[in-house]
Amino acid sequence: MHALAAFSALGQETRLDVFRLLIQVGPEGRLAGEIGETLGVRQNTMSVHLKALAQAGLIHGQRDGR
Repeated sequence: MHALAAFSALGQETRLDVFRLLIQVGPEGRLAGEIGETLGVRQNTMSVHLKALAQAGLIHGQRDGR
């Protein structure tokens, strides 16, 4: 079941690009805004993609601040 969720999430081009970027930068990760800026994706759209990747268990986020 986990593999199906992962493949489903990565089947969308922007999510695959996000995942590839995060693999390249390694454990330090990137801020959501930086990812969106790098890939040319608006903030609200990026949030949707990051949420889908997190729900599939491919990434995890860490809130800092508010």
